[in-house]
Order: sequence, then structure tokens, then C-alpha cells
Amino acid sequence: MDEIWRRTATKLGEELAREHFNSLPIDPLQIAKNLGIEVEALPPEKKTVSGTLVQAGNFFGIQYATYIESLGFQNFCIAHELGHYSIPGHPEKLLASGIHESHAGFTSSDRCEQEADHFAAGLLMPSFLFDPAMDKAQSGLTAIASLSSLCSTSLTATAIRYAQRTPDAVAVIISEGNIIKYCFMSDELKEIRGLSWIRKDTPLPRDTATYRFNQLQDNVLKGAATDGETNLSSWFDCDQPFDAYEEVKGLGQYMRTLTVISIDELPDEEDEDLIESWTPRFRN
Repeated sequence: MDEIWRRTATKLGEELAREHFNSLPIDPLQIAKNLGIEVEALPPEKKTVSGTLVQAGNFFGIQYATYIESLGFQNFCIAHELGHYSIPGHPEKLLASGIHESHAGFTSSDRCEQEADHFAAGLLMPSFLFDPAMDKAQSGLTAIASLSSLCSTSLTATAIRYAQRTPDAVAVIISEGNIIKYCFMSDELKEIRGLSWIRKDTPLPRDTATYRFNQLQDNVLKGAATDGETNLSSWFDCDQPFDAYEEVKGLGQYMRTLTVISIDELPDEEDEDLIESWTPRFRN
């Protein structure tokens, strides 16, 4: 059921993008102006919210955070508020007092905030423009960085959208210190038999490049990067120990780390059944 409302929110964002743009990047500030919504920047010292949506009668206004000096971050904050403005039921629910303070960036457990996040991803990276661009890009972190530049979106938001749209077996993991904050998996990766989801706020596996990378905070602050071979079983509970590739990138002011786990090729079901049939079974 959760997947249905997430997809619905994303589709609403895509539809708004299609109404105003036919090429990347999508400018959420221009869309807000087209809708008659006043937009202004919050001062950098305002760090407790990602933005606000304000209503006074028929007037709507958006304020967006600037404490992170990133156009991609600020675009997402504006797009998130456009989600609250556009998603049916949000204005009535959130604007009873005339103002709503948001927490964008896939960090909130509140359903309205999550819906606005997925709306923002669909708005800034609509599939009808994002998918053709992704097909021309390479793969993994290289593709994500290229798409981030093309879409004027943050690496984090782009990586999540990439995981949602790629036909490859990919996981995108955001960590802070020794803790995994959240994980997004591609549809292809979800098809692996016996694979379990990574739970929010679980410890980073110690036998990974990401764990070693995060031991030095400067790696994160300076946007350093590393990569190396890994195994899917280091990250997930799964029936088969698939070899994988781990790419790690510090996210600077976000104080978090982006990890992209990629598997080049998965065996088809017949291959897996053959492996299973030849696996010896011993009695105790």
C-alpha cells in the first residue's frame, strides 16, 4: 500500500513538470511563479526546517532553506513545498494555522512529508525526461553525478531517483557515522530471492569500504570518494553471496555519506534453481 501512494505522489510531480517544461533542468522557482506563488529564501541561520508553505486567504507563499549552499538542495526544498501545495488534502491538513514547516529530504517518517519528497523527485526528475538521460549516462556513481548536474538536483535526491528508475541491480544507502539512515533498492535488486531490506538506523557493516571511510570525518566534509569490491551478503541477508561493487562519496555539508552498491549481472531464475538443486543437504 505504501508503494501505491509513493508512486501516486511521484506521478503528480511528473504531471506538473510536464505542464511547464519539456527539457531538463526543471526550475521549481519558475513553476511557483507561474502558479502565482511568492517565493523567498530563508536566512542561512534558519536550520531547523527545509522550508515553509504559507497561506493567507487565496495567497500562497513558499520559503526555502539556504543553510546548505547547494542549488540542488534548494531546488528540492522548493519542489517539496510545491508538493504540499499540489497534493490533494495537504493544504487542508497542514495549513489550518496558515503556515506549515517542512522537513524534506527523505528523513521524516510523516506520511505527508514523504509524499512531498516523492512529489519533488517526480517534479525535478520526471521519468519522461530522466529515463532517456539515464540511458545515455554510464552507470553507478558516475551516472548519478552526471544526472545530478543535468537536473540541478542534489547527489542524494538523484541517487534515490536513479535507484527507482534504473533497470540495473542497485542499492543506494545513506549513512551518518556508523549508522545507516535509509536505503533505496532498484526493482531489479528487489527481485533477488531471499533478500531482506536494510532497516533504518541499523549499524554499518564493519567489513565495508563505507564503514572505513566514515571513520574519518574529513572524508565526509571534504566530499572525498572511494570504491572497491564488496559482497551483497555484507549488506543484506540474502540466499546467495553475490559479488558487488561499492562506491562511496562524502556529502559535505549534509554530514552524510552516499553509498552505491551495484551488481553487474544477476543469474536468471533457472540458474538459481540449478544452483539450489546442486546444493548438498547434510543431516545432523
